[in-house]
Amino acid sequence: MATRGPRLEFAVGAFLVLALASLLVLAIASTNGRFGLSGDTYELTARFTQIGQLRPNAPVKIGGVTIGRVSKIDLDPVKFDSIVTLAIDERFSEIPIDTSAGILTGGLLGESYVGLQPGGDMEVFKPGEELVFTTPAVDLIQMVGKYMFSGGGDNAAPGDAQPAPAAPSAPEEGTTP
Repeated sequence: MATRGPRLEFAVGAFLVLALASLLVLAIASTNGRFGLSGDTYELTARFTQIGQLRPNAPVKIGGVTIGRVSKIDLDPVKFDSIVTLAIDERFSEIPIDTSAGILTGGLLGESYVGLQPGGDMEVFKPGEELVFTTPAVDLIQMVGKYMFSGGGDNAAPGDAQPAPAAPSAPEEGTTP
């Protein structure tokens, strides 16, 4: 058997180090910027009737820019609403008090996130306050199911107006009716 020199062993070792480094970069990139937020945050809450697939650590975004994370999801035992606690980065402390929140999905099958739509009020949120204007998550599977079983909107209910039958056309010249 031929002996392997130190060059080959060095090349294999360098290749493994590069492969592990690329996996580390991929792992950090797949966290979707989670490490881009500073450590100082303040909390806001939002109440939703339906949160869909929203999970803790989901991003909170304004205009596609991540400004925070979902820190906690609880259930209100009286109203049975979902209470979502948002940890917002301190750099974004000037969010208007009339801002609305919605649960959105990145793409057709992407992750759920909380999207904020800032209002125009001069007053801003203080830590611990609740966003009043919220829009629940849209359940795509339920929507597709309703569309499929409704016939795509072509089914007319009994008693609905039906189109009038076409009027008989006049016979062409030279033909007998």
